[in-house]
Amino acid sequence: MFHLALQTLKFRKGSFLASFVALFFGATILVACGSLMETGIRSVVPPQRLAAAPVVVTGDQSFDHDVLPERSRLEGSLVERIEALPGVERAVPDVSFPVTVLGDGGPADGGEDLAGHGWSSAALGGARLAEGEQPRGRGEAVLDARLAERLGVGPGDRLPFAAGGGAEEARVTGVVESARGPAGTLYFTDEEAGRLLGRPAQVDSIGVLPEQGVSVSELEKTVDGVLEEMSAVTLTGDDRGTAEFPEALQASTRLISMSAVFGGIAVMVAVFVVGSTLALLVQQRLREMALLRAIGSMPGQIRRMIVGETLVIALGAIVLSLLPGRLVGDWMLARLAGGGVVAPEIVYHSGWVPMVVAAAASAGSAVAAAFIASRRAALARPADALAESGLQRHWISGPRLVFAILCFVGGTVLAFVTATVMEGTVAASTAGPSAMLWAGGIALISPGVTRVLTALLRWPLRAVSGFAGRLALTNARARRIRMAGAVTPVMLATGLATALIYLQTSQAEASTEAASELIAADAVITSAVGGMEPGLVDEAGQVPGVDAATAYTSGTAYIIKPLSAEEKEEGDEPDNTELVVQGVSSGGAAKNLAVSPEEGSFEELQGETVVLPTSLTGEKGQAVGDTVQMLLGDGTQLPVKVVGSYEARAGFETAFLPAELMLEHSTTGLVPQILVSGEDGTSTAQLVESLRALGEDRPGLQVAERAEVEAAAQDSATSAWINYLLAGTIIGYAVISLVNTLIVSAAERRREFALQRLVGATPGQVLRMMTVESILVAVMGIVLGTGVALATLAPFGIALGGSWMPQGPVWIYLLVIGFAGLLTLGASLLSTRRAMRVRPAEAVAVT
Repeated sequence: MFHLALQTLKFRKGSFLASFVALFFGATILVACGSLMETGIRSVVPPQRLAAAPVVVTGDQSFDHDVLPERSRLEGSLVERIEALPGVERAVPDVSFPVTVLGDGGPADGGEDLAGHGWSSAALGGARLAEGEQPRGRGEAVLDARLAERLGVGPGDRLPFAAGGGAEEARVTGVVESARGPAGTLYFTDEEAGRLLGRPAQVDSIGVLPEQGVSVSELEKTVDGVLEEMSAVTLTGDDRGTAEFPEALQASTRLISMSAVFGGIAVMVAVFVVGSTLALLVQQRLREMALLRAIGSMPGQIRRMIVGETLVIALGAIVLSLLPGRLVGDWMLARLAGGGVVAPEIVYHSGWVPMVVAAAASAGSAVAAAFIASRRAALARPADALAESGLQRHWISGPRLVFAILCFVGGTVLAFVTATVMEGTVAASTAGPSAMLWAGGIALISPGVTRVLTALLRWPLRAVSGFAGRLALTNARARRIRMAGAVTPVMLATGLATALIYLQTSQAEASTEAASELIAADAVITSAVGGMEPGLVDEAGQVPGVDAATAYTSGTAYIIKPLSAEEKEEGDEPDNTELVVQGVSSGGAAKNLAVSPEEGSFEELQGETVVLPTSLTGEKGQAVGDTVQMLLGDGTQLPVKVVGSYEARAGFETAFLPAELMLEHSTTGLVPQILVSGEDGTSTAQLVESLRALGEDRPGLQVAERAEVEAAAQDSATSAWINYLLAGTIIGYAVISLVNTLIVSAAERRREFALQRLVGATPGQVLRMMTVESILVAVMGIVLGTGVALATLAPFGIALGGSWMPQGPVWIYLLVIGFAGLLTLGASLLSTRRAMRVRPAEAVAVT
């Protein structure tokens, strides 16, 4: 039968091309997702500025399988201790801090997103002086040659810049050339770098150079001995790059989770897409299968032939998809890096493992789809198969009904869990998969649903479409099973597009709303040059017309649950609760925040204290007055006293810490926002105008009204555009399936169109009939897709604490359904015109 399968491919190239297209795009997406996962698992970030140091010591950025959001730094005294070790020739400290070159009242062109470092670390990246000399004191700097050319400066020029929250000026003493490292680099003396960092006694990393004859492994072992009981790690090879770019560690977890989720969805979509395409193709060949059965072929032989045909097509599609899949994965990683979701320094990897997994998943889904699609053709009696080759009437089967019930039960369970158990944006983890279950359940019973919808739409459609409508409706009733095959891709594309897009818009809307609900300030002060010094908060509070001012900085912290004596003996790890935290100033928090403490007060937020949501203070050991162990963003663990509680929005709980404490344990130590409330009788416009006086000697300082406060809250929310990119990839695959199905369906009806023309119908009348059919298919698909989206989004909206209606612009839904309708109509009519190119007599004779 395998030989017969190869022979049939020669004579049904057009039909099998549809299967090839579906399998090719499915395998391409799987290869891309697998490559992104491998990239995340490997997390290869080659060192740049520290490349000359075979061993690099840096702070441990990991905590409980998570990545710390702030830089974990080392004590500067560790440099001397490492340098004194046997086998160590030199230990070189490295620090990094943001720098902005200033122009006319703000950042200069090409002067943003720069980094400053100490001069001693320049040698680790192979930098050499091309002009001038090294910096020797305060107010002197050396620039990378590419940056100097971009800014148009050279040795002897004065360079105004902002760093450490203040504006300064340096004389360019030299220019260095380096084959490694980013182009936006400035070097200062080590002492000046520590001052500008704001932590002169700390370093980011330490590059360790060995004495001659000492191997990297020996050096690493020696250094590890000093780091015992420290929150520090030694890095070698490509791992050294994470010391320069710690944000790449977060990219790893993001890539792994995103590629796993969307790869899984892609597999499920592929099963439906390939299955529906194969089912349509098998339906076209029922007469052929019946004749094979009539001459003695066994059901197993029929099934092996169909599976063999599919496997041959699948293998060809998989082989041809490997290269495009790698390119698509690389393109997606570039989009991720461009959107700031992952570090641009992470190296793309696409080895043999994701290719093998993608090939196995693609081939497995193809074989499974072929096995299911061939079941009725293989088991039907020859006489029944011949009868059904004209109009198929039987579609329900035991396995199909069981799987449909399982899909609906699974979707119902996930919807119930989403609405009643989950809170906040975490509910997306159950709402997202439910979309596929609802779509799968409807796809399995689509012939029955299509029959009901056709009956409901019959009268309004006939009223506006005349004779063409009556003929189209007659066809729809007689060919409801094959019409269901066209409705399913429309439902899939519409439902997935609407559900996945509005999941993101609803999350973004709820996050923005929750952040804005915390703020009662009249104005906000921000900076275009990276941040403001903490002292500006008190200065803003002294401006005429200001009632109170507070720093406002966001971050993440963890409450470490204490272990019982028994748990300690068993060696258990303590549980922890991750918290979104906001740093505020005790003096101005009460008048700039829109929340009122249930117990305690914001005035008590001084030193090592915290105000927790009431949902957490109800737990043992976390009541107001208790002391909890808290791990801050840089990995520092402190005992913190609970001095207050407040009622928070479910799912968006935020804890409040003293701003001074958070800034001390942040990467930059700078204040990103200052919230300001005005005195009674002071208008917002007057308040803003008064505050702008603070910017006279602070380039880049910006003051705006309440609307800007809400915009700032929106900007601080996690960007969701990458989810649109990945969702768009899956939706694009479903759209390809839609076009594919409509083309195959029209080609199948070539004989029907020829008979209509032979009895007197004109091509225009046939096209009008197909227009009505296409509209009917589009309307049914859109209605069912909307049902899938609502079943997904309503529980999610309840979990977010809002309406069951999705949040987001209405035009997105209108664009989705409009695109689905136009695509259905266009693909159907174009394929119909192509099918009618053959003369009617020839079409009847051939088919």
